[in-house]
Amino acid sequence: MRESALPIRAEGVDDGRRPASGTCRVCGARDVVALLPERLVPLYCNVLWDDRDAAASAPRGLLRLTLCRDCGHVFNEAFDPGLLDYTPAYENSLHFSGHFSRYAEDLARHLVEAHGVRGKLVVDVGCGRGDFLALLCRLGGNRGFGFDRSCPPDSAELSRGLDLSFVPEFFSSAQRLDPIDLLCCRQVLEHISEPVGFIEEILGSAAVTPDTVLFFEVPNARYTFEDDGIWDLIYEHCSYFSAGSLAALFERCGVEVLASSDLYSGQYLGLEARRRRKTAGIRARTRPRLRARPFAGRYEAKVAFWRDRTAEWAAAGERVVIWGAGSKGVTFLDTLSPTAIEFAVDLNPRKQGKYLPGSAAEVVSPEFLKTYRPDRVIMMNAVYREEIAATLAGFGLSPTLVAA
Repeated sequence: MRESALPIRAEGVDDGRRPASGTCRVCGARDVVALLPERLVPLYCNVLWDDRDAAASAPRGLLRLTLCRDCGHVFNEAFDPGLLDYTPAYENSLHFSGHFSRYAEDLARHLVEAHGVRGKLVVDVGCGRGDFLALLCRLGGNRGFGFDRSCPPDSAELSRGLDLSFVPEFFSSAQRLDPIDLLCCRQVLEHISEPVGFIEEILGSAAVTPDTVLFFEVPNARYTFEDDGIWDLIYEHCSYFSAGSLAALFERCGVEVLASSDLYSGQYLGLEARRRRKTAGIRARTRPRLRARPFAGRYEAKVAFWRDRTAEWAAAGERVVIWGAGSKGVTFLDTLSPTAIEFAVDLNPRKQGKYLPGSAAEVVSPEFLKTYRPDRVIMMNAVYREEIAATLAGFGLSPTLVAA
C-alpha cells in the first residue's frame, strides 16, 4: 500500500440533491445526476492490516456516486486512481469456497465448450492469483498468459503441469503475443477510471483479432442499485455497470456483443464479444435502463435498519459475527461503526489473523466459532447460505443465520 495515500476529508457534504458536474465515463453524455451524499470509505477493502490500530485508521477516499441518465452507468465522480496501487498484498480470492469454485469451473467449461477453446492461446487480463486461467488451460489443454501487477510470486505453483505463464505487469497493446483465441477480463473493468481507453488499449493489440473471443465479467449494478446490495459500494470500484451501460461501452469501442447474461445469482454480469470486422451501418441496440432513482432514501433506510438490529442484539448480550471478510464485510462493518461485532469469519487463510480497514474487526477462521459459539451469524452474501450452514452444523453449532 502506498504510504502517501492519506485520508481525504469531505467538505460541504450535502443531502444528495446537488447537481452532478461530470461526464459519463462510458457514453460521454453530460446528463448525469447524483445518487448519494458524499461519504468517506476505506481506500482498500481487499488489503487487510496486521495491526488493529493501523486498520482503524486506514486511509480513506471520497465516494461521490453519479448516474448517467442516458446509458445507466454509475460511477464515482470523485475517484482518484493515483490513490490506489495494486500489489501482491491485494487479496480477493474467493476460490477457498466450494460454492464459488464450482461456479468458476462451470463458467470456464462454458467458455471452452461454447467457443471451441481447445489447444488454443488464452490470455487473462487482471488474472489475480491465476486460478481461473489455470482452469481454462486445464479444461481445454490451452496455453495461457496471465497479466496482473498484483499477481503474487506463488502463483507459479498453479502452472505445474500446464503451459501457463504469469506476467506481473498490466496488459499493454505493446505486449508481443501470438494471436489470442480467448481473452478474459474478470472483475477488473469496475476498477478502471477510463473504461473506454482501457478497452481501446486491449483492442489495440495486434494479438487481438476479429476471431478473438472477448469475455468480461463485472459486478451487476442492477443487484447493487435495484436490489439494494449497498455493501458493494467501495472505493476500488469506480464504475458500476448495468447490462445497458456495459453494452454501450463495447458498442462505442467497435465491439460486437455476442451474448450478455446475469451470472452468480444475478450479482455478476458476463459479456462475450468480438471486435467488429466492419463498423459501417452499425445501429445501436435498445438497451435496458438501470432504475437507480431514487436510491439515497432506500440506502439510508437499510443502514438505519441494520444499525438498530445490531444495537438490539448487542444490548441483549448476543454474540454476533459476520461471515465474509471481503468488500461486503468491510463496508458493512465500516458503515455501522462503531459496532459490537468484533469478528469476521472467512475461509481464505491468507486473510485470517488480520484486521479489516475501518472497523478493525479481526478476521478468524470458521474453526474459531467452535469456542466463540455465536448466537447469530450475519451472512454478507446469502449465496453461501448452504455452505455456511453445513460448516456450522459440522461444528455442532446452530446460530441464527441472517442475510445482510
